[in-house]
Amino acid sequence: MGRRTVWWRALAAVGAALCTTAALPAQAAAAGTPAPYTFAEDATRVEGMPSTTGAVRLAPGKTYRSSIREGGKLYYRLELGNGANAYVSATAVPRMGTAVASAEGVKVTVQDVNGHRCSSETARFGPTGSPRPVTAWASRQIGRDPYMCQEAGTYYVLVERVGTVASSQGTQGTQGTRSSQGLRGSQRSQRSQESRESQEASGEAWGLELGYVLEPLLKQTGSTSAPEVGNSTSPAAVTGDAKRRRGGTSFTTASAVAQGVWEETDGIRAGQTLYYRVPVDWGQQLYATAELGGSGSGDDGYVGNALVMSLYNPVRGFVDDATAGYDGRQRSADLDRIPPVRYDNRFARDDRMSGMRFAGWYYLAVHLGAPVAERFGEGPFGLTLRVGVAGSAAEGPGYLGTSEPAGVFEITAADQEAAESGSVGGATGAGEESGGSAGSGTAEASDGARGIGDDHTAMKLVAVAGIGTGSLLVLGLGVWTVAARRRTGVGAAGQGVAVKGPGHGAPRR
Repeated sequence: MGRRTVWWRALAAVGAALCTTAALPAQAAAAGTPAPYTFAEDATRVEGMPSTTGAVRLAPGKTYRSSIREGGKLYYRLELGNGANAYVSATAVPRMGTAVASAEGVKVTVQDVNGHRCSSETARFGPTGSPRPVTAWASRQIGRDPYMCQEAGTYYVLVERVGTVASSQGTQGTQGTRSSQGLRGSQRSQRSQESRESQEASGEAWGLELGYVLEPLLKQTGSTSAPEVGNSTSPAAVTGDAKRRRGGTSFTTASAVAQGVWEETDGIRAGQTLYYRVPVDWGQQLYATAELGGSGSGDDGYVGNALVMSLYNPVRGFVDDATAGYDGRQRSADLDRIPPVRYDNRFARDDRMSGMRFAGWYYLAVHLGAPVAERFGEGPFGLTLRVGVAGSAAEGPGYLGTSEPAGVFEITAADQEAAESGSVGGATGAGEESGGSAGSGTAEASDGARGIGDDHTAMKLVAVAGIGTGSLLVLGLGVWTVAARRRTGVGAAGQGVAVKGPGHGAPRR
């Protein structure tokens, strides 16, 4: 009876484990929520420091992931030569459902070792009243100021949360502190990760994605003054049958689109931000319109600044945005007078012109405000993009060297083809034509560890579940075999029959 009790208990344990393992994927899927931003898969985790002392060095051409708490001021380090322009961007990502004020946002500053500011920019959430990814950029530009930020040496990137009052201004809690120096490396790393995840899960911290690009100087120095204002006439309407395209949820998963009419495959939901990218070469001019479809709810309410379309250049620098209110009927937001791409635009004081300084992929980020859900439901709502690229491609300015990462400031035939066929983060699969599903909005938790809804994580769970299930089945069969042999052994022993053990005849290991 003792042996039988052990046997049935073992079977029950195996069965329970099998049920638990089989339920993991379902539970994981149920726990997943759409992510507001898909962080780059190859992004390196770094921690900003509350002062320049000990600031981690960023390498050009790389993408980094960090986080920042309320009132936080974080420093990162750059080592720059005198033969390139440096651009750093920071995308701040609050968790979905977080309460934000219109004045809140993120500020990025590049400064030298003496604290002199090279440049800075602040990006705020604005009047939409909903948390969304916001991106600011700053630079060290050779030739813009003859007296500051021109020499080779150490520079610092300062990232700040603005528009809020923190209980400990300028501090970052456990980030950047040295309280765990006495711990071993693995213990310190584990505790730091647990602390980050705890802060981010509680909504205290925003996720950060940092981009760092180097632009080489020109072979021949040209004009250092801004060109005259270009064509200010309204562009010709972009018409035709719409092609279906699924937008991405970040810069790295942005879906490529060319000139034409594009209909968002899954529509857009209240509080969601979708990313698209357009190839724009030297001398070309970009136009774009985002159309939001009717709700069909019959509600006669109104939400001001419900739809926001923002334009960013190839280094994620802000160029311009357009907004539209929503009353349940179709509405549109237009970017219709963006200057043509010219190298000398960088010397202009106007952001719209200054931002159009490179050829390359330009990004359209379309956001539907969360307050829309209160009046018209969460959606999805129909979304159509009308994209126009006017003018023929011109010769580039002639760079002395290559950018980091390479190819940022050029458009190739392959890029044009990708825009026609659709791609996400450089890989085909975004468009309806290719049948991909990247950028669906469940790829990663906003500012914590990978979310349950992440396809990559889901595959890991499936793999673990599969491996666990297989292992448990083998274990169950093993228990069954041992029990059977024991029963046989008992009967045989009573009849004087010799019984070999399960490992008899095999070498011990």
